[in-house]
Amino acid sequence: MTFEQASLHFEEGKRYNTAVGLYRRLYGERLQKLVIDAGFSCPNRDGTISTGGCTYCDNAAFHPCYSTAGKSIHRQIDEGIEFHKVRYRNASRYLAYFQSFSNTYAPLERLKKLYSEALSHPDIAGLVIGTRPDCIDEAKLDYLAALQDSGKIIQVEYGIESCYDKTLRRINRGHNFECAVKAVEMTASRGLHTGAHFILGLPGETEKMLLEQCSMINELKIKSVKFHQLQIIKGTAMETEKKAMPEDFISWDLDGYLEFFIDILELLRPSLSIERVAGEVPPRFVEKPQWGLVRNFQILHLLDKQLELRNTWQGKMVF
Repeated sequence: MTFEQASLHFEEGKRYNTAVGLYRRLYGERLQKLVIDAGFSCPNRDGTISTGGCTYCDNAAFHPCYSTAGKSIHRQIDEGIEFHKVRYRNASRYLAYFQSFSNTYAPLERLKKLYSEALSHPDIAGLVIGTRPDCIDEAKLDYLAALQDSGKIIQVEYGIESCYDKTLRRINRGHNFECAVKAVEMTASRGLHTGAHFILGLPGETEKMLLEQCSMINELKIKSVKFHQLQIIKGTAMETEKKAMPEDFISWDLDGYLEFFIDILELLRPSLSIERVAGEVPPRFVEKPQWGLVRNFQILHLLDKQLELRNTWQGKMVF
């Protein structure tokens, strides 16, 4: 695919489809997400499927300090706005991002109460709901579609993590890839913005497998995707697994990761918005920061430079 064809989906000056660019095209402005912890759990934690949870997971490592389940939703929103004002001064409207654990894993009436509380805040334009593919149903999706029809911005983000069932079993995910495909199709069929999350470097997966996975991601009816490199969190089952079988894990330095990530970008359809390139975990949760104290905005800057040096772009190898 030529750059001229692919760049129809890109923000001016970019070589890939950024989330900021997508929001500006869809809504005419930048929207900032505010992470909400509403006190949910997961079916592979509470005994419904399992009690161990995903082997890589310590949810406390993945949300900011203002997001705490003991606080009201409005308080988390207010503190989140203050937290982000310094970095994102041009954001005037916000999305309440229900991120922690599985945010549709509750009866519909409870979900209505929690989502309505967030939407009643004057600065909230809509919801981003992070959940598992096995925690959704027709009634919940119908309700979310009705919210969207009323003028609210609604996005549903599924943790898929891998397209390979062998990997999903190994990390104790509790669902297979077919379940994820079905959830995505149910969601997209209602016109809801549907996103997905994947982890790069899960045990047993090779770079070849991750590149081949791109064709499966392209076929999903999603508008946006997030990627995280695997980060080994202290105290998790995966930390123990890596110590026992380090040969089953890919280890990238930052330059190597960015080079490989560009290989992935070249294989992804340009209409797919890239919401995240890499993950960032507070240093206290890891034995040693993976790439020092490099921040996400610095990684994005390096990615832009490397894309230009390689004279390449998202979708270049898509035909």
